[in-house]
Amino acid sequence: MEVQKKVPVPVYCDMDEDGFVREIYPMRRPALLRGVCLGPCLERWTVEYLKQMGGNRDVKVHVSTLPRMDFLGKNFVYRTLPFAEFVKRAAETKHSDFFLSEDEWYYLRTLGEDSRKDAADLGKQFPVLVQDFHIPQVFQPDQFFSSVFRISSPGLQLWTHYDVMDNLLAQVTGRKRVVLFSPQDALHLYLSGDKSQVLDIDSPDLERFPEFVKACRYECVLEPGDLLFIPALWFHNTLALEFGVGVNVFWRHLPAESYDRKDPYGNKDPEPARRALQAVERALSALDELPPDHRDFYGRRMVQRIQHRAYSAPPAMENTDPQTGCGNVPLTDPD
Repeated sequence: MEVQKKVPVPVYCDMDEDGFVREIYPMRRPALLRGVCLGPCLERWTVEYLKQMGGNRDVKVHVSTLPRMDFLGKNFVYRTLPFAEFVKRAAETKHSDFFLSEDEWYYLRTLGEDSRKDAADLGKQFPVLVQDFHIPQVFQPDQFFSSVFRISSPGLQLWTHYDVMDNLLAQVTGRKRVVLFSPQDALHLYLSGDKSQVLDIDSPDLERFPEFVKACRYECVLEPGDLLFIPALWFHNTLALEFGVGVNVFWRHLPAESYDRKDPYGNKDPEPARRALQAVERALSALDELPPDHRDFYGRRMVQRIQHRAYSAPPAMENTDPQTGCGNVPLTDPD
């Protein structure tokens, strides 16, 4: 059986914001930053502190009796809890108070003031806690889109998906494994919209998903204080190794008009891509008017033209120092 290729995400130690913008960001590859100042949140954000300072603001959370949440299969329910009560439950492994079972798992992805039209902003939803967190200044203020709390029970794994905006994932407490897949491996991930149908990425059903093994797997473990750069369109899957609190910051790296103004989650495809996908559907409908042999022939010509016009060569990953785990030396392209 073919073995899936695994590559460690390169680690950069004590990289300042200017260095990130100048050296790392242009490569459009995931990067793990260590030694970046995230503020006093690293010392302050204990369970008790979060409960006290986060208050009783209601939050909408995912609750499941299974540790591997499946957005496509909807093996979870949405429930509303005061923030302090949610933090208490998420930090527990057995629950005296619960919705479905004493073994249930919790996940919070904070929403905007009006979830139908407002993007999440910790400065508005949690003005006291946000004072403890330093957002690295790696983008212009007018590019900011959202800042999101991501808090999950220990052992919780989330589905593989991509985002259409660049983002930084700051791990404040707990440890989290992150597995990423390149956008160029999209054809091996069995997509349904922006999500992969392969739920178990560690022991995939290769009879159902035989191509999945061809997707190169980039992996890292985030420690408290780590910052992971996830470029737009890179697929990612997270596993909370411990109760963890993270902050996700998204920004518009494309011109503002490229995005759907009515999208508060920032997960709709850019407008030019949306129009292109609609054009493909219209082209396929036109091909349906032809007999099968003609449809096959012109379909292959369409694929060839798309490959020639749109595909790009994959850039190389980074070298890392085997002793320190840090690196910033680009590899040469393979022959």
